[in-house]
Amino acid sequence: MPRLLLLLVGCVAVAALGVGAITYAHHDDAPGLGLIGFVLIFGAIGLGVRAVLRTKRRV
Repeated sequence: MPRLLLLLVGCVAVAALGVGAITYAHHDDAPGLGLIGFVLIFGAIGLGVRAVLRTKRRV
């Protein structure tokens, strides 16, 4: 359980970084940074779902 919690905290941190990148990209008019922000957010969601599903399979 602590390993899952650590992974989920990391995923939330990466998603927060993505939100910050999108916010900065909107302010600075940088479409490439916005795309990187979206990739970070959806990648973090994917990794979080994968981590949860892997722990559910072991139980």
